Amino acid sequence: MISGVALIDKPLDLTSFGVVARIKRVYKPEGVIRVGHTGTLDPLATGLLPICLGEATKFAQRMLDADKGYLATVKLGEATESGDREGEVIARGRADFSLGEINLALQKFLGTIQQTPPKFSALKIDGRPAYALAREGKVVELAARSVTIHKLSLVAHRPETRELDLEVTCSKGTYIRSLAIDIGEALGTFAHLAALRRTTTGGFDLSQTRTLDDWMSASPDERRAWLLPADSLIQDLPRIDLDAQQSIDLRNGKLVAVNASAEVAPQFRIYDESSALVGLAEIILVSGEPHLKSQRLMSTAQQA
Repeated sequence: MISGVALIDKPLDLTSFGVVARIKRVYKPEGVIRVGHTGTLDPLATGLLPICLGEATKFAQRMLDADKGYLATVKLGEATESGDREGEVIARGRADFSLGEINLALQKFLGTIQQTPPKFSALKIDGRPAYALAREGKVVELAARSVTIHKLSLVAHRPETRELDLEVTCSKGTYIRSLAIDIGEALGTFAHLAALRRTTTGGFDLSQTRTLDDWMSASPDERRAWLLPADSLIQDLPRIDLDAQQSIDLRNGKLVAVNASAEVAPQFRIYDESSALVGLAEIILVSGEPHLKSQRLMSTAQQA
């Protein structure tokens, strides 16, 4: 059984779902049914898109919750209806700012901030995506929410094109389009997102990716060699190795006595006697003694 993670450099003007559909198509002859991405990228965005196959899909949620890194291009002096370059320009303003003014504005967004998602987003309002309502000309009101900007630095300033290149590291749920708009407001002008490239997510880096065309044209053996193992999604968790009987017991839903502490981590990655991934487990106390309780298990010990 094929299970693992394909690291794709998502091309421009293709949805994340479109990437999944193409990867699913090339792996279908090999019996892979379950395929899913680990965090949506808009068609405007390019870059790192991990795709989970088979048993690896069981751990995709941890990637959805992971911090993300981006290289974002912000255009000053123009507001667009959608907040990005695909929307119609609806307002214009000043765009000639010094490096000092720009860096001072960027500093305001470091740390935990309140951010209002863009109206052209997939967030649901009464069961419908906000972007669908916005396209119909309806009023879209989305509540602000807390997000964390770990890093926001100026990489390049091109006054001739009124553009800024920014390096951003942020928590899940952060909208870079909203950040671009808010940076404009902090400068006293308008701004929109002109380009976006995801560079990191959940321990993966853009340098590890291959293009979608490469994945589509590769031979089955090449794709198998490129696929990362399912446990690459959970490498940040501490590891516990079990013997043969313990592995069988855990897979059968039994509690397994171990020498570990829940204070170390809320979850552990578990391996059997042959170092094959068993799955995830937590520590619970039984009569004061630590035991493993299974949380999410592989249905097979095989990995890519």
